[in-house]
Amino acid sequence: MGSADFILMINLLVAGLLAAAFVAIAVHDVGRVSARWLAFGYLLGMAYFAIEFSIPAFADARLPVVMAFAVFLGATIAFNGGVAHKYGVTPPWAPMLVFLAVASAAVYLVQDLPRYSLTRMLAYQLPYAAMQCTALGIVLSSRQRLERLDHLLMLVLAASALQFASKPFIAGALGGWGANPQSYVQTGYALVSQSLGTVFGLALALLALAILVRDVLAEAMSKSETDTLSRLLNRGGFERHAELALRDAVRRGVPVALVIADLDHFKRINDSYGHACGDRVIETFAGLLREAAAEHHVAGRIGGEEFAIILPGTNLTAARLFAEGARSAFGELPIEGLPAEHRCSASFGVAELAVAEDFSDLLRRADEALYAAKNAGRDCVRVSLGTARRQFPAAVSGRG
Repeated sequence: MGSADFILMINLLVAGLLAAAFVAIAVHDVGRVSARWLAFGYLLGMAYFAIEFSIPAFADARLPVVMAFAVFLGATIAFNGGVAHKYGVTPPWAPMLVFLAVASAAVYLVQDLPRYSLTRMLAYQLPYAAMQCTALGIVLSSRQRLERLDHLLMLVLAASALQFASKPFIAGALGGWGANPQSYVQTGYALVSQSLGTVFGLALALLALAILVRDVLAEAMSKSETDTLSRLLNRGGFERHAELALRDAVRRGVPVALVIADLDHFKRINDSYGHACGDRVIETFAGLLREAAAEHHVAGRIGGEEFAIILPGTNLTAARLFAEGARSAFGELPIEGLPAEHRCSASFGVAELAVAEDFSDLLRRADEALYAAKNAGRDCVRVSLGTARRQFPAAVSGRG
């Protein structure tokens, strides 16, 4: 067994292991279509390496060569499908499949050209480069927020496309790719080509795997931090994200405020109209918060009928206006299951982060303001004026 044969065998085994890894993710999360397509792509990769390994056994290698080309190009198309599903882009199946048919026919036809013809070599390698560029275009066209791993994937895709496009010239520099297909695996070019394929194939697979695992872990954390009824952050999730938002606001030198809300007479609603109706009150108020919150705000349900929202870039006056708007809007909303004339209300406490305060200090002051609002008759907003002054004047807003 020559060096190129050994690399082919390694590639076959590696493709199998990577396919198994993507299958494991697909089984763990049946809704992750991207993992299924990536697994299929690496299964096709196994088939390609098996065909390449068997070519020396054929007297006429024309059909096996074309088959190997088509299978490997199909593997890159399946990979692109997985990438498209991951990044929320519609996979361009029709153009890619037409390209597969046309490129395979071209490779079949150029078998009549001299073995060392540059046209013949380009016809074999450029379609692979085109599919890597397609994958790069898919990631670039995504509307998802791209992180470091995603940018690294794009960089490796561009480098992989470049190495495919350069292979005909590498073959020329190394003395060609064999006098016939059967002798390909004995050439120095075969060793270099298969080694490059191993490096880039493995890099792309590991990056795709890392990105999928990152997404799975992020979704698992998101589910663990989400309150199922309100679909807002639960207390633990809110505190974690709120502290991050506070640190970021302090770093950027912008104000940050906290609004806490408590639904008025919630126990009375449960006792009078049932817990299902109480759940709809919570869902309604949570929906109002979600609609009112900006993307950089952090909202959560931190208790049974208690809610909180962190407002980075917002001072005390603007936060009070936000609370007033939420209070007024909630009081106007009809809620299914309650009498038509019944309207719910909420009390609000507002505080702005002061110098040298941390999240627990801010939370405590907002909570004090909330209790002042409840003591003032509920359905109103009270603010904490800072660590030095703890007045909560009724004149700032609301009823009472």
